[in-house]
Amino acid sequence: MHYVISDIHGCYNEYTEALEAVGFNDDDILYVLGDCIDRGYASVKVLQDMMARPNVVPILGNHEYLALKVLGEMCAESAEENIETQISPETMRAYTDWMFNGGDSTLEEFRALSLSDQYKITDYLDYFSLYEKVCVNGKNYLLVHGGLEPFSVGMTVEDFSVPQLLFSRADLDRIYFKDTYTITGHTPTISEEGNKGTVIKRNHHISIDCGCVFGYNLSIYCMETDQEIYIPFAQESF
Repeated sequence: MHYVISDIHGCYNEYTEALEAVGFNDDDILYVLGDCIDRGYASVKVLQDMMARPNVVPILGNHEYLALKVLGEMCAESAEENIETQISPETMRAYTDWMFNGGDSTLEEFRALSLSDQYKITDYLDYFSLYEKVCVNGKNYLLVHGGLEPFSVGMTVEDFSVPQLLFSRADLDRIYFKDTYTITGHTPTISEEGNKGTVIKRNHHISIDCGCVFGYNLSIYCMETDQEIYIPFAQESF
């Protein structure tokens, strides 16, 4: 089976529960649609679990993008000293942006790692793809974290810049590609009026960020069955 999950945001217990709920095994493939880190309680544990599974395909989210701009320069014995004396103004701006977007919890976990394990994390983050194209049972899917905006007819995913793919919001009221289903995260479905943390399927869109880290659900979607399973956020995880 082919599964997709998005915006785990360090919710490690909910993530592992989702894998258990679908009986995820070595014959399956899991696409992680970005933002597996930040805001939550165990971002590094999520990354380490993903790294240990060869059948997990990581896709870049805006939070990994922000982290990557900083963590490479943090791989030193004294991160504090690096921030004050060695990091460039550009990286300092990236650091500020990352902290503003919930990176402090991830950075705290990262600093607790050995230097060798820090490099393993940064090497893995650098391995994330920008998007994936998948065909399952004759249906075409485009997996991308954010959106394809601004969009006009005739454009392809290759026409978009990295920030557009990661930071733009998918327009669920338009069809991007008639022959392809676009699966996105990034925008919590709870932002749509009346939504209580469930997947939105509309106009060849499948929007799967159900706001787990905000107290709602983590969803895991199966391409073969067009079904999803929800794992509620557990407050005791903190």
